[in-house]
Amino acid sequence: MPKHDNGGRKSILINFQNFLAFGLVENLRVEMLRPCPYVRCFHRCLATSISSSSQVQAPLNFLSGKRCDPSENIGNFDLKYPATDETLRQVPSSGERDVNEAVSQAREGFRSWSKLSGFERGNVLKRAANIMRERLEELAQTEVLDTGKPIWEARCDVQGCADTVDYYGGLAARISGEFLPLSNGCFSYTVREPLGVVGGIGAWNYPLQMASWKSSPALACGNTFVFKPSPLTPLTAVMLGEVYKEAGLPDGCYNIIQGETKTGQLLTTHPNIAKMSFTGSVPTGSKIMEACAKDIKHVTLELGGKSPCIIFEDCNLENAVTGAMLANFLTQGQVCSNGTRVFVHKSIMGPFLAQLVERTKRMKIGDPYLEDTTVGATISKQQFDIVMRYIELAKKEGATVVCGGERVTVDPHLRGYFVSPCILVNCEDHMTVVREEVFGSVMSILTFDSEEEVIRRANDSELGLAGGIFTSNLQRAYRVASALEAGSLYINNYNVYPVGVPFGGYKKSGLGRENGPDTLDYYTQVKSVYVEMGDVEAPF
Repeated sequence: MPKHDNGGRKSILINFQNFLAFGLVENLRVEMLRPCPYVRCFHRCLATSISSSSQVQAPLNFLSGKRCDPSENIGNFDLKYPATDETLRQVPSSGERDVNEAVSQAREGFRSWSKLSGFERGNVLKRAANIMRERLEELAQTEVLDTGKPIWEARCDVQGCADTVDYYGGLAARISGEFLPLSNGCFSYTVREPLGVVGGIGAWNYPLQMASWKSSPALACGNTFVFKPSPLTPLTAVMLGEVYKEAGLPDGCYNIIQGETKTGQLLTTHPNIAKMSFTGSVPTGSKIMEACAKDIKHVTLELGGKSPCIIFEDCNLENAVTGAMLANFLTQGQVCSNGTRVFVHKSIMGPFLAQLVERTKRMKIGDPYLEDTTVGATISKQQFDIVMRYIELAKKEGATVVCGGERVTVDPHLRGYFVSPCILVNCEDHMTVVREEVFGSVMSILTFDSEEEVIRRANDSELGLAGGIFTSNLQRAYRVASALEAGSLYINNYNVYPVGVPFGGYKKSGLGRENGPDTLDYYTQVKSVYVEMGDVEAPF
């Protein structure tokens, strides 16, 4: 793994797979200065420096290969750093004129980009991936400013995004049709062609991932792209545009428009958008799907989850505890695939809970720029209020908080909304916190007796994004995985996203897949051509 040198700190070497256990496993080595006033001051200065940088203060729309301000302002929204709740600047929302211009630029770019070979398009994406790796630290520091997540987690996010762009760069040359020989020397062939201009709307928990997971397969297939980031996290999607520009992507092929709900509606309903790709809530996804239906647009939706994480009695207990933490506490619990319904076999509930609580209490809540922080800041006061309401409602409905669930003040200079990871016991399937997506670090623990019972209860949800199974019996693992109604399953691990593995959900968790080869099917359309090699026969 690469070494990073942050000012007064010594070199840091992080084994990511082990560090995902939140610093609680043996093979993690972090060589750094112990926390001291100098280090805290250094990171406050770092955040201040980034907040005043061009990444924040420069225009945040990106059209025709360069940053620009909207030509019309239909309102402003505040850009805040979650850890301090400080307003960094106001960002103008793009109106109809700017959406039209972005789509027009994308249509113009499509004329040339779609005519390139897959190999040529792939080379651009692979160069972009290398530039992302070169700028990993700058991208990660800015991602922290956008999201409030710990810096080590942001670095891993950026590396994963670069790998995804690289992956689709490699697949671009392999996009092809099929040849079908027919009788009497006739034949048919198919061609996979791009759709045109693709629109994307991203969520705020993984802003760079939203932009890269959606744009790279779209571009690999020959489409062009117009993206609206979440208004809470507008920064790194623009930086990705600059990366693409440097890599040789023609102007107009990747465009960013900033804005809130109205801007998203203008993009979704634009007559020259061929497809929309959206990540976010089920209600908003339903509205986007309805809007796209009016023009028969293609649509990909990655929506919410209320996923089960099933802990069987024959599991490796330490791994199961680590998995449950991964399933609930990454990115302050703000992860759609989280396994927030943790089903634990009754026979191991005692030792499982004891180890889980002990390790959760050792997680460090603090400054996201400090290397040993494992819990950063909730994205906003609004989301903090939502999380706390769910915790209070859970207690009223009979659940018991055995750990966390409180606002934490970590530093007088960090006035953001930090929440200690919460573990709830005495939960029942009917409780609101068990039925609805919280989108915060709130783990609901339920017990079960039999495999048949836990499968039935795990599937009792309108959502079906993900799920986890911890057992040493691979026959059972395969059997349960086959029975679970979810699109992305993990056996003896959780929340890992290797590039090339399709990600997406069943039921109301969405349509389509991202991050794998299947994704290319959702960004292309098939043209069939029949070739007659003989005389034309007809009854007239």
